[in-house]
Amino acid sequence: MDLASLRNEYSRAGLVESDLAPDPFTMFDRWMREVVEAGVYDANAMVVATVSASGAPSSRMVLLKGVSPAGFVFFTNTGSRKGQELAANPACSLLFPWHPLERQVRVDGVADPLPRADVEAYFASRPRRSRLGAWASHQSSVVAGREELSAAYDDVTARFPEPDDVPVPDEWGGYLVRPEAVEFWQGRPGRMHDRLVYRRTPDGWRTERLAP
Repeated sequence: MDLASLRNEYSRAGLVESDLAPDPFTMFDRWMREVVEAGVYDANAMVVATVSASGAPSSRMVLLKGVSPAGFVFFTNTGSRKGQELAANPACSLLFPWHPLERQVRVDGVADPLPRADVEAYFASRPRRSRLGAWASHQSSVVAGREELSAAYDDVTARFPEPDDVPVPDEWGGYLVRPEAVEFWQGRPGRMHDRLVYRRTPDGWRTERLAP
C-alpha cells in the first residue's frame, strides 16, 4: 500500500476570528452540536494523552461525559495506566478528531479527580452490563486470555444478581480537565488550515491564530 499517496483536500469550510464565541466552552458546545447533527459516529470520543513519571507519553480513546465552564469530564478506572499517570502528573491533553467535518479540537490542561458523589451519580446512570464490566476488569492489568475476563464477568454477575444494585468499584472514578488552552482546527485547501486557539490569562480568555 502506498501510504504516501493517500490524501484528501479539505474544502468544507473555514474558520475566522469573527466566528469565535467569547469563550472556548460556548464554542465547543456549538461545534459539538454540529458534529452530533452531522451524525458523526461516537461524536464525544476523544484521545486522552498522559505522561508517565519517566516522561513516556501514552494515549487512548475515551468518551467525554460532560463539559461546563469548569472543564471537560470523563470517567475511567483510576488504577489503569492513564489513572496512575494522572496521579503522578495531572497535566494532560485531549483531542477530538472530527474527520467527517474536517475539524479537530485540542485541549491542554490539568486533570483533577472528581468528587465521589459525582462519580456515583454517573456510575448509576450506566447500563447494567457496563457497571458489571467495571468490576470484572482491572483495566490495563495483564490477563491470561479472554477466558479469564469472561470468568471474571460471570463471577461479578453472580455476585450482583438482578435486581440488586451494582455499586461503584473503589478503583473507578472520574476527572475534570481544566483547560489552559483550547484550539479549534478547521481544514483548508492547500493545507492552509485555520487554527484558532483560546489561551487562559488572569484577565480571561485570549485568542490567537496559529500557522498551519
